[in-house]
Formats: sequence, structure tokens, C-alpha cells
Amino acid sequence: MTAWRTVFTYNKYAQITARALRNSLKEEERIIAEKRGLTTVRYQKWENGAGGQQVVLNEVKQ
Repeated sequence: MTAWRTVFTYNKYAQITARALRNSLKEEERIIAEKRGLTTVRYQKWENGAGGQQVVLNEVKQ
């Protein structure tokens, strides 16, 4: 029952199953599902209660 845990973590397992599910969808639904999986990472340094300029690390192309 726990044999898969010796090979990879739960996060990796969830990633593999999500990819398999997306690949099994029809083309239109697959594209929509893949877009939901994309994220943009931004950060902003705060000093003295004021936020600085936001920096985008991996911008998602729309």
C-alpha cells in the first residue's frame, strides 16, 4: 500500500495523476484545464509599512 511512497512524494504523485487526467480530456477542455494550471509569481518588498515595486518572476503569456 505504501510502495509508491518509496519512489516519489505525494506531490509528485498528484502531479502525475493531474497530467494524466488533463491528457485524457478532449482538446477544448484540455486547453482550458492547462490554462488553469498556469500561475504568475510576483513578490514585493515591504519596508516601514509601505510596499515597494512588484517584481514578476514568471509571467504567464495569455
